[in-house]
Amino acid sequence: MSPVTVAVVGATGAVGQEFLKLFEKRDFPVGKLKLLASERSAGKEYTFRGETVTVEPLTAAAFADVDVAFFSAGASRSREFAPAALAAGALVVDNSSAFRMDSTVPLVVPEINGEQIRKDQRLYPVANCSAIILLMAVAPLRHLGRIDRLVVSTYQSASGAGAAAMQELEDQTRAVLAGEPAVPKVLPHPYAFNLFSHNTAINEHGYNEEEWKVIEESRKILGMPSLKINVTCVRVPVLRAHSESITVEFAEEAPAEEAVRGALSAFPGVRLVDDRVGNHFPMPAEASGIDEVLVGRIRRDVSNPNAICLFCSGDQLLKGAALNAVQIAERFLEL
Repeated sequence: MSPVTVAVVGATGAVGQEFLKLFEKRDFPVGKLKLLASERSAGKEYTFRGETVTVEPLTAAAFADVDVAFFSAGASRSREFAPAALAAGALVVDNSSAFRMDSTVPLVVPEINGEQIRKDQRLYPVANCSAIILLMAVAPLRHLGRIDRLVVSTYQSASGAGAAAMQELEDQTRAVLAGEPAVPKVLPHPYAFNLFSHNTAINEHGYNEEEWKVIEESRKILGMPSLKINVTCVRVPVLRAHSESITVEFAEEAPAEEAVRGALSAFPGVRLVDDRVGNHFPMPAEASGIDEVLVGRIRRDVSNPNAICLFCSGDQLLKGAALNAVQIAERFLEL
């Protein structure tokens, strides 16, 4: 691939920093790098491939010479500035929720529906992190039988709420161990040694925004608008990597466990971790910092002959965000 000018919007955030690591790790064809952020962060300096790059303020004019723009600064920033990047001719890969459910744009997880990446389409939202990690475990099972329903509980890490929440978890943990109270500032409840329902608004159906995103986005990515999904999303005191308990209900009798293991083992981006003898299954500590989604704890549901149970862990900052975005851009540039 020929070198391209790359912009990272929200460069100082947790996901923005993962982009810089991934560009180097994957040898992404960065010819020139522009780091864009708020006026408050402008002037900060980062080292990339041995050179110092200074953060510039985010403006519409900043996209004038950009070929690929990665956005990770929230939905309002994406709605405000993505049109300027598109008008300048850039490919826009957006980690916010701003465009995910827009019927005119695809919602792509490259291992699952990468064929939807086209040269004439230059706006690609990145799906919700919990939805991506869920579907990396579920999508490989589609050819084993028709999936009728998913029942999911998530165990979501601090990284999903950004660098400030990660720092709050560290600070509160130190405070509690020192006999001091855990004072919430970023999240609404004490986080250290605690867990609570995902900190997003509850809708008229009683589901929080995170749960609703998983439902809607999963249906769109799989191309299954009528798929039945029930989701409960919970924050747990883990720094990074989300985990999920998943029950996959099929329309008919569930496939054999060995068939499920085979399908998962063969699927790109999935690593099977399913050691019953050693009681070793996916853990966020082992999923943190790696590209693959760990899937295991595979077993028939003894209460339902049509169901298989799984457990998975995936790095929210990588496959759940920055890595998925870079994979989309790589596919696009290869076209």
